Amino acid sequence: MANDPDSKRLLWFVFAGSRGGLNRLRIISILKKTPLNTNQLAKEMGLDYKAIQHHIKVLEKNNMVTKVGEKYSIMYFISAFLEANMESLEEIEGKLDKSK
Repeated sequence: MANDPDSKRLLWFVFAGSRGGLNRLRIISILKKTPLNTNQLAKEMGLDYKAIQHHIKVLEKNNMVTKVGEKYSIMYFISAFLEANMESLEEIEGKLDKSK
């Protein structure tokens, strides 16, 4: 499954081909280190809570993050799909860094 062309296209779309991709990339970088809830992510990133909610919804819809818990205790983790495609994500990340 790693380096699957369809998966790579999805990663490009979510992180480079749409508005907010860089913030979603930052969220994934933070969640790789430690699982957090929406409020903790907002504080960590210095962004509005509603903005984080939007980005998490996009990441969840595209199978990039999974959640554990209910209501206010929901913690977000990177998904098994993203872990399997981490090499492709890091490649995209590297190309985005060079384009800055």
